[in-house]
Amino acid sequence: MFYECTEPVNKQIAAQFGAVRARTLALTSGLSAEDMMLQSMPDASPTKWHLAHTTWFFEEFILKPHCPNYTVFQQNFNYLFNSYYNAVGSRHPRAQRGLLSRPGLSQVLDFRHHVDVAIEQLLAAPDCPKIQSLVTTGLHHEMQHQELILTDIKHALWLNPAADIVPNHALKTIKASPKPQFCTYPETLTTIGTSGAGFHYDCEAPAHQVFISAFSLRDLPISNGEWLNFIQDGGYQTPGPWLSDGWDLAQREQWQAPLYWHPQDKNWQEFTLHGWQPLDPAAPVCHISFYEADAFCRWAGWRLPTEFEWEYAARQQNRTVEGEFAESGHWQPGPATQPSLFGNVWQWTSSAYAPYPGFSAEQGALGEYNGKFMANQFVLRGGSCATAQTQMRHSYRNFFHPHQRWQFSGVRPAKNNH
Repeated sequence: MFYECTEPVNKQIAAQFGAVRARTLALTSGLSAEDMMLQSMPDASPTKWHLAHTTWFFEEFILKPHCPNYTVFQQNFNYLFNSYYNAVGSRHPRAQRGLLSRPGLSQVLDFRHHVDVAIEQLLAAPDCPKIQSLVTTGLHHEMQHQELILTDIKHALWLNPAADIVPNHALKTIKASPKPQFCTYPETLTTIGTSGAGFHYDCEAPAHQVFISAFSLRDLPISNGEWLNFIQDGGYQTPGPWLSDGWDLAQREQWQAPLYWHPQDKNWQEFTLHGWQPLDPAAPVCHISFYEADAFCRWAGWRLPTEFEWEYAARQQNRTVEGEFAESGHWQPGPATQPSLFGNVWQWTSSAYAPYPGFSAEQGALGEYNGKFMANQFVLRGGSCATAQTQMRHSYRNFFHPHQRWQFSGVRPAKNNH
């Protein structure tokens, strides 16, 4: 993670710290202590764990090494709330986080307050670029977990037939959306990634040149209505468009539709953070795996874009990051009002999550943040309705395993220009 500071910004960082930490707590509004203990699968984590882990991050990487007089809240929290940092020590098994009834929610909230006070005191001291950089990293880390709070609790509530909706937000209603079209881009040699000022993760660097053949990229993602055509044409029953691993998985798991879809009286319903809703055919399809996204594109005669094509197109079409993000409070992809490569749904690419030429991981324990996951995963771009807009940029690389579906992942097809 890199952050270049050119002037004293402690007050600005302190304000951002307060806002991000408050927003995390706001996302839990309407959830009970019982809700916040749920872990529905090993890929997901309890809301309570997210609250504690994001706090542990500030304590472990900022307060303990940089504040000699800081008092650790609880020594065993390092074991309980470390996620995957081997350099920091051993940790509680990921798949068993839902068994942590202790500490209770009230103690986790006390932990957050204890650390918040210490960070605020630290930021009240004379300007320190190193501390500013670390706090900024911690805030972007927390924004990632804000998204996970939403996606993880959605999966848990979906498994509960008596689940009520999550309050304090409303569905987006759009009467019409633009007709999708493919935008054409010429053959080019372009710069991908970043090496400049401003926060970015190490996996986004260094900036480097990539040759891209002429291609076309659709200005809107695939809709639910288009996905229904795929289903009705036997998309989940015909192996032809599927990669072998994907077809085997789809048969083993008996996939018949995207995650959270359910047939109801010849129609489809979709589980959302607003509860069960009639499927909106104009909204972007989401909660699909890489395998499904790839199969759809092959079925339609298209393909998935590379992450380099996506970034090049985004820099041409969207000079600033604009789209439907978590700040809207909708937390469910809705029909587009205008084309944008950002927001609504993450978009699978055909690119493996791999290091850029000249990649150099962050030194120390924070070097484990991204680099060690560069195997067997694919890159997604653009952010979703559950992503904080503040953390998005053209070079941002998300990554997941090809079978995973519980994120707000969709597909924006590309095709070759001949």
